[in-house]
Amino acid sequence: MNRRPVSAYTGSMSALSSPDTTTANTGYCGILLAAGTGSRFDPAGVDNKLLAIPADLQQAIVLTAAANLLQTVPVLAVCRTPLLVPGLTAAGCTALICTEAGLGMSASLKYGLQHAAQAQGWIIALGDMPYVKPSTYAGLLAALKDGVDIAVPVYQGQRGNPVAFSRRHWSRLMALEGDRGGRQLLKEFPVQEIPVNDPGIHRDIDTRDDLHCR
Repeated sequence: MNRRPVSAYTGSMSALSSPDTTTANTGYCGILLAAGTGSRFDPAGVDNKLLAIPADLQQAIVLTAAANLLQTVPVLAVCRTPLLVPGLTAAGCTALICTEAGLGMSASLKYGLQHAAQAQGWIIALGDMPYVKPSTYAGLLAALKDGVDIAVPVYQGQRGNPVAFSRRHWSRLMALEGDRGGRQLLKEFPVQEIPVNDPGIHRDIDTRDDLHCR
């Protein structure tokens, strides 16, 4: 797959009066949300969980998540700290620093969407979920290409992450506030469930104990 040029951008959403179309602005795009505080992993805020390496992985959590998503779509990674930028750009992502990440997940999501405003659809993935299989991302992309407006993976009857949205929901996604991600829209609009053989859609890294779970 041809990867997009990588770059790092630092700024606030208030600086963007109109959608920025300089990166990942055609086709479909993955938005990797990597701007959480990770307070349950390290309440002191010293160790960034996304840079930790679980016992069953070969590289950092966020880099594994990015690598799996990159197999399907170009990726915009929205970060809180510059510490993540070198590894993500080396992996092939466009890494963005969202200075308003503290306002909640919706701020990070909208910041990424601003930089992929002309995409036909987006796969919204989480940087602390490195076990999602590339085939799951591919299934969501196929659904978008088939005209589905919202798609979610389902494993053993339970929905999980990531979630895919067509550009038909652009304005609704951009209207989200606080710590509510795009899942709020799943309660209000039709959703296509995509069956997957992937327990990774339910598995995130939240605490240090999760680093040793298999």
